Amino acid sequence: MSLPISAPEAVTIVPEHRRSAFLPALFGRCHFFMAETMVYNFLSLFSPDYRGGYWKFLEAGGRPLYLAPAGQETYRICCQGNGYTGMLSADAAGIVATLFTFSHLSFEVEDDHIVEVFHRLRAFAGDRVEATKIFSAID
Repeated sequence: MSLPISAPEAVTIVPEHRRSAFLPALFGRCHFFMAETMVYNFLSLFSPDYRGGYWKFLEAGGRPLYLAPAGQETYRICCQGNGYTGMLSADAAGIVATLFTFSHLSFEVEDDHIVEVFHRLRAFAGDRVEATKIFSAID
């Protein structure tokens, strides 16, 4: 008897009327202003293609998960710290920028919430089609 293979958890875009609650729920009320800027700055640092713009807020199972740029479909990513270079979808680039933000925050602030959401997003990233690229970029 074989066990059914589960599909990766589906993500949904947070509707406009719930966007204001997303960032405080994702990063915590004390850190969301700083964290939002960090996400944008990390993608700006890693991608010569990123020029700012609107970001989608994404959740899975009704829980906030990550941000993703909405400006274009793919981004060149160059992480000088670990030598990764490659093309990522906007979704994967957003996961990378959000994971870097959680990691950086975990060294700056003591907050169990930051650690929990980092691990939740990292586990989620492992089920993505681009998981190998994502993990290479954050390694």
